[in-house]
Amino acid sequence: MSASPVFLDTSALLALVHADDAHHADVVRVFKALAAAGTPLVTHSYVLVETGALVRRRFGSDVFRRIGEVVRNSATVVWVDERIHAAAWGLAEAGGRNAPGLVDQVSFLVMKDMGLVTAVAVDRHFAQQGFRTLP
Repeated sequence: MSASPVFLDTSALLALVHADDAHHADVVRVFKALAAAGTPLVTHSYVLVETGALVRRRFGSDVFRRIGEVVRNSATVVWVDERIHAAAWGLAEAGGRNAPGLVDQVSFLVMKDMGLVTAVAVDRHFAQQGFRTLP
C-alpha cells in the first residue's frame, strides 16, 4: 500500500457496512491494510450524502451513525463547491444514461484535482476512467 492518499467511494463504504455484500471481506481487508500503513483517505461531501441516504434507508440509523463516525475518524472530506458541481453536472448530462452519474463525476474531478490515482471502489467506472481500484 502507498502513503499517497487514496479516494474512498460510496461503493466501498456500502460494502464495508453490508456483511452480505460480495465485496465485504475484500473491502474490510483493504481498509485494515490502509489503516495499518497510515494511508490518508479522501472523500467528498456528495459521497457522504449518497452513502448516508443509502445506508439509512437500507440498514437504519445506527449504521448511519457508525458510518459517519468511520468517515469522520479516517478521511479528509472535500466539500464540493459550485465549480466542481457545475463541471460534474455537465459531464454527467453529456454522458448519457449508462455513463457515470453526478457523484462519480464529482469523484473523478476531485481525484484529478488532487492528483489521486487510487480509489477504494467496487464501481467499474473508476477503472474505466483510468484510476487504480482497490480491492
